[in-house]
Formats: sequence, structure tokens, C-alpha cells
Amino acid sequence: MWSGDRVCNGVQSKKALLSDPQLFDAQFEELVTELTERDLTDPALQDALQRLRQVLLYNAPGGKRNRGLSVIGSLREFVPPPELTQDIVQRALLVGWCIELLQAFFLVADDIMDGSVTRRGQPCWYKKDGIGLDAINDAFLLEASIYRLLRKYCRDQPYYVNLLELFAETSFQTELGQTLDLISAPPGHVDLNRFTIQRYKAIVKYKTAFYSFYLPVAAAMYMAGITSEEEHNNAKHILLEMGEFFQIQDDYLDCYGDPAVTGKIGTDIQDSKCSWLVVTALEVMTPEQRVELEACYGRHDEASVEKVKTLYNTLQMPKLYRKYEDESYERLQKLIARHAENLPHAVFLNFAKKIYRRNK
Repeated sequence: MWSGDRVCNGVQSKKALLSDPQLFDAQFEELVTELTERDLTDPALQDALQRLRQVLLYNAPGGKRNRGLSVIGSLREFVPPPELTQDIVQRALLVGWCIELLQAFFLVADDIMDGSVTRRGQPCWYKKDGIGLDAINDAFLLEASIYRLLRKYCRDQPYYVNLLELFAETSFQTELGQTLDLISAPPGHVDLNRFTIQRYKAIVKYKTAFYSFYLPVAAAMYMAGITSEEEHNNAKHILLEMGEFFQIQDDYLDCYGDPAVTGKIGTDIQDSKCSWLVVTALEVMTPEQRVELEACYGRHDEASVEKVKTLYNTLQMPKLYRKYEDESYERLQKLIARHAENLPHAVFLNFAKKIYRRNK
């Protein structure tokens, strides 16, 4: 799988030196070929492997790739350039793609559960002709692909078991977060009393922050030989704060983002989601406004959705969001100063640059 002289450790190679995003993208086709042509060669599996190829090509690329690219980006901060051999860099790219596959697995399943229509500017996978609920099995294929790749390319590395445990534990945490999200908004039943800031923070921490922020940095730490529980906990303090803000951004963009930019049509209001907008609105609205929200939230008709959005505007939710964004960034700076004493600050600041003030 390793691709000759494409990567070098800071020295010009025979081919033009590529950026990390270019290297990352180049790795994907190789990864697909590995999983669908080289891994299993039983002729009886050809139709299934062709389906896996379709699933990978449709669902894994197309996102912002922040999670996957953060593995190699973080590793470059942890390991001096002369020690970053070609093999180390390409393993980091591979582990990054494993995180993107985990993301794809979650999104394919999540879109079914939420009844979403579009994802990354195209129809959700289950919405494509001939797919439907077979997409559930396709999601399983995406998850299983992670462990086949890790076993093949990292099994002889000292950090292999740490990576396996990290991916397995992060998956479990994310699925618990998704469970909290689902039971907070059962279909056809709106209970605004469930929408507390405590419940919201728990959903965000487990559903988003662990796999989106802690997972890529922790993977890079293990690959760099940083196994100290104390250092991992220090990183976790900072990264979970970032993950919370990232999800709050997502909630905000679900309502206020431009679908042409975000690539998806927001459905949090219709789906009666325990989102930052509704939780924050409930803290500042009048009893009369609460009655109006109760009558409209979780309904799919356009008039009800518009009434909720008008209510959000009346409560000046965009202004409250900007205030929260500024406060979150200040908190983040303090957390980095307090907890990253022995870790390169650039790891966390690079993440922050990608997420604060984003519009998709």
C-alpha cells in the first residue's frame, strides 16, 4: 500500500513534495483498492466487494477531512521532522482515513435515524435509488473496514493495541451519546422539560467531542509514543471543550447556515432535537413564548418550522451565539495554558483555527 517516493520527511523527493491534504487524498484510492481488490480475493465475494467500493467512494470523501488530517497534523507537532519517516507519515494518513471511515459509518446510520435528506451536498446514501435500509449493512461495512486496515498496517507497531482500544472505546462513547440524543427526542413526542443544558452537554461530549477531537489527537499521541495517562487527560480537557463548541456551531448552522455552503438541509427543529438553540432559548424566553414553542417544535409543516425560527430571531439567538463563541475561545486559551504544559500548543491552536468562525 505504501506508495514509493511520494512522501518524504521534509526533504525534496523525486516527485514534487505534496501537501498533507494532497497526500491524504492520494491515499484514499489506494485504501479503496486495498479493501476491495487485495484484502479478500474469493471470487464469490466480488458482488459484495463491488458494493463496498460504492459505499466507500460515496460516503467517505467529500467532507472537510479535519478529523483525518488532524492525525498527521498533530503527529508533525509531536515528532521532530528528521524522525518522520515515509512509513510513519503514511501510517498516520491511514489512521486518519480510519477516523474518516468511522465518521462515515456514524453519518450513514445517523441520516437514517434522523430522516435526513442531504449530506455533503448530495442525497444521503439511504435516499439513493435501490439503497434504502440496506444502508444499515453498508454502515457496518464502513466500520469493519477500519479494523481490517488497522490490523494490516499497524499490527506490528508498538501502539497497535492502544489504537484498537482507542477506536473501540470512542465508538462506544459516541454510540452512548447518540442514545442520549435519540431518547431526548422520541418520535412524535415533544417534551421540552427534557431539554436541559446538563443533558445537552452530555449528548455533545459523548456524541461528538470524543470522536471528532480527542480521537485524532490521541491516535497521534500513541503513534508518537506518548502513552502517559496524565498527558492524555490533559489533552482531553482541552479537546472536549473544543468539541462542545464545534457541536454548538453545528446546531447553529443547522438553522442559520446556507445549505449551499453547509451541504445539508437542517432538520433539527422538525426532528425535535435537543439542540443548543432550543436549550438556550428555553432559558431566556417568556412563559407565553414557551407555549408557542411547544405548539410548533417537532412539527414538520413549514409554517411551524418558520414560527420557531421567528421565535429564535426574536430572542436574538445569532447575537447570543456570537457571544458564546467569543467566550468559548477565551476558555480554550485558558485551558491550553493550564493543561498543555508538556504538549505543543500548536496541536490545539491548529484545531481552533479550523473551527472558530466557520460557516460549514
